[in-house]
Amino acid sequence: MKSRGRVRVRCVPSPVRNRSFDERHDVGGSSARPAQRSGRVRRLAALASTGGLLFLASCSSQDVAALKRLGLPVSASDRGPTIANLWIGAWIAALIVGFTVWGIIGYVVVRFRTDHNDMPRQNRYNLPMEIFYTTAPFIIVGVLFYYTILAQNTVTFRSPDPKVTVDVVAQKWSWSFNYRSADNPAVGQNVYEVGTISATPDLYLPVNQTVRFNLNSVDVNHSFWVPAFYEKMDVIPGRNNNLEVTPTREGDYRGKCTELCGTYHQAMLFNVHVVSAAEYDAYLKNLVAKGQTGEVRGPANADPQGSAKIYEGEKVGDR
Repeated sequence: MKSRGRVRVRCVPSPVRNRSFDERHDVGGSSARPAQRSGRVRRLAALASTGGLLFLASCSSQDVAALKRLGLPVSASDRGPTIANLWIGAWIAALIVGFTVWGIIGYVVVRFRTDHNDMPRQNRYNLPMEIFYTTAPFIIVGVLFYYTILAQNTVTFRSPDPKVTVDVVAQKWSWSFNYRSADNPAVGQNVYEVGTISATPDLYLPVNQTVRFNLNSVDVNHSFWVPAFYEKMDVIPGRNNNLEVTPTREGDYRGKCTELCGTYHQAMLFNVHVVSAAEYDAYLKNLVAKGQTGEVRGPANADPQGSAKIYEGEKVGDR
């Protein structure tokens, strides 16, 4: 009797059967080993650290001081430190938020990388995470708002009796400066300086004395800005804005208009000279000697050739 031959069939399980069908599918992946990836990360970190050290080593003391100010010029007014602290604080807050977000992204990318191609389990929500990223922006905005209000109160403080008052008149396209110096025993009269497109005016200020600028415009919107003072103010027709500072450093600085005011906006420059009280009085006496006494509204038409009609004897804001 012949035995019947048996055919053995070996069943090989399909890879699909061993996968759980819980929203997983092939999303691609990396075959790099973890040790190789960590080695690359360490080399990149070492390279970045070396480059940063070389960069700092090549900077001069002035460059390092400028980096500490984060782009601000050297302050020349008493309001400068308050504005600088707010500026640097805002940058610090932005960097903390940025590095935190980048750190979380980097941690997730490195920590949860795998060698297989399966998508991780998908969650519909994560309550602690959603509470965090909803409340964190309110906290950040609240802290920045608090320190902004403190800085604003300091910067906008107006003294009841400033030592020096200058009526600033903006016009297309230059500046006029009226010094209210009639009460100054060394001068005895109000004097003025008028600029045109072709003649940049000079603004003289005494060091360590409170100066109030009364700002007026005779035509369109302008903006009064001395970068070394760290603050500026819009000059708007029909609106009497004012700005108050105490210059703290003698020297020559630049002022400009920061409101696009027309064809020759780029010509609205002025030179700021912070000098001693004696030099300031001498400059005002020189204006008296030139016959530039009284108050003016500024040129009626400061054309490119520099010709100008001046309204003499008028108080600023009368017209």
